[in-house]
Amino acid sequence: MSTAALAPEWLTAREIALCPCGCIGKRRKANFVEKTIIGAANVLKQAMFSADVASQPGLLQRIQPAVKVVTMLALLMATAVVRHLSILVALYAATLAIAVASGLPLWFFVKRVWLFIPIFTGVIVVPATLNLITPGRVVIPLGTWFGHSVGVTAQGLTSAGLIVARVATSISLVVLLTLTTPWNKLLAALRTMRVPKMFVLVLGMAYRYIFYLLETVTDMYTARKSRTANHRNNTSSGRAFVAATAGATFGKAHALSIEVHDAMVARGYTGNARSIDHFQIVKRDVVWVLACSVTIAATLGVNYALGS
Repeated sequence: MSTAALAPEWLTAREIALCPCGCIGKRRKANFVEKTIIGAANVLKQAMFSADVASQPGLLQRIQPAVKVVTMLALLMATAVVRHLSILVALYAATLAIAVASGLPLWFFVKRVWLFIPIFTGVIVVPATLNLITPGRVVIPLGTWFGHSVGVTAQGLTSAGLIVARVATSISLVVLLTLTTPWNKLLAALRTMRVPKMFVLVLGMAYRYIFYLLETVTDMYTARKSRTANHRNNTSSGRAFVAATAGATFGKAHALSIEVHDAMVARGYTGNARSIDHFQIVKRDVVWVLACSVTIAATLGVNYALGS
């Protein structure tokens, strides 16, 4: 009996090749398992990119992490009390200028800030723009609803813009801090600020080993895919693989935690994480603190002068 007769039909059947432009044939869409694995790989790539950005010789990269944490917190509190849209727009423009001075790609920074939370916040506050919730001068009439005229008010638009601008500015400040500061130095800065050591330790371990577990899941899926001849995976088999992978990953995480703790104890760990980095305030840190202080004072002063 020939080898062709023993082979399954799907293996010997010829398929029309796809041209590079995709105009011939039909491309098979990736299943949800593959999309999830690809998403995990993208998370790893973004994390490595963030580490590269934090090591560049930019404006914020030269500032001591503890100084950045304190000044960013002060800027966040100042942003929270501003009640005028023009001031928030000016603060957001300042964050864009700082991002460029720190060597961050402007489109990457804007996309990272606006991709999720500000847009989601905008969707949430859309009903507040209607005169049914925020009375005022109607600028965009939308017809009638149960005999009542419905429209978008100027006061509602101002309130919605104020909320979205405040959220966008706050997120921009946080993203600037995380992208321009290596994670280990950020945790060390939190420890110097008397943040509970258990919180800092758990946060550092979680950040470090979540990428290891993501890589483990990616390797498991790659191994499964390379050993599966039949490419016609259905939804039920994908769910079974996800369940099995979740159980195996949980077991690996538990075993890894025991091994890591034993290794830490063997190397002298006594419950307090120590860092080899020693923070020292230099001239540029003082200049940065003064610049932030002037910005906060000007922001609060203009906000008070404009009134409510």
